[in-house]
Amino acid sequence: MQYSVEEIKQYAAEEDVKFIRMAFCDAAGRQKNIAIMPEELDRAFQYGIAIDGSAIPGFGGEVHSDLLLRPDPSTLCVLPWRPEHGRVGRMFCAVTQPDGTVIGADARSLLKKTVEDAKKAGLTFAFGTEMEFYLFRLDEDGEPTKIPYDRAGYMDIAPADKGENVRREACLTLERMGIRPESSHHEEGPGQNEIDFRYADLPGGCGYGGGPERAVCRFRTQASGRQGGQRNAHQLLRCQRG
Repeated sequence: MQYSVEEIKQYAAEEDVKFIRMAFCDAAGRQKNIAIMPEELDRAFQYGIAIDGSAIPGFGGEVHSDLLLRPDPSTLCVLPWRPEHGRVGRMFCAVTQPDGTVIGADARSLLKKTVEDAKKAGLTFAFGTEMEFYLFRLDEDGEPTKIPYDRAGYMDIAPADKGENVRREACLTLERMGIRPESSHHEEGPGQNEIDFRYADLPGGCGYGGGPERAVCRFRTQASGRQGGQRNAHQLLRCQRG
């Protein structure tokens, strides 16, 4: 949904949102952010929020270090795992030069342009993702170990499957963020879990980027390469021509 600047400011005031994370992804796809206060929203939308691009690999180095984050108001959501008092919101941003030109390493803007070019050619895309992750036991200090949380197998149920409550809370949290899980189950490997998501049109579905991982990490998970722990993306291509 597209919000105006005034609507976002009103929402922040009414919902006690005290921090807004300006989120973006680096050239490797890792999500990053800078948090601003609600009083800075006018500046963010009118001019952008300045960042030092030289500190981010792939963003231009010292020659083009002055970059700006320009928020996309349609991606506004509140992060449910942050405190209810003094809440935290998030918007994804385009990364631009001071003159407004989008930098070449801004993956989200590249995807939006690709979708627009495809639409001109009579094609539309939808993405459906599958996110696999592992749960590990914690040590006496609360730090994750390499010991799997359970020894269950593919689509097993409790008591063998000990991750059902984690998947449940992750799915409910994602729904509160406007991200729509479709199904969840235990995967093949020990401690391995999977959450599948509904197909989403792009670039709206780009808001998914980083959301599921952050929500699941909230519940003390850690990824592993064993048994194919990964995020898979299914692409649905539609031709608009007769």
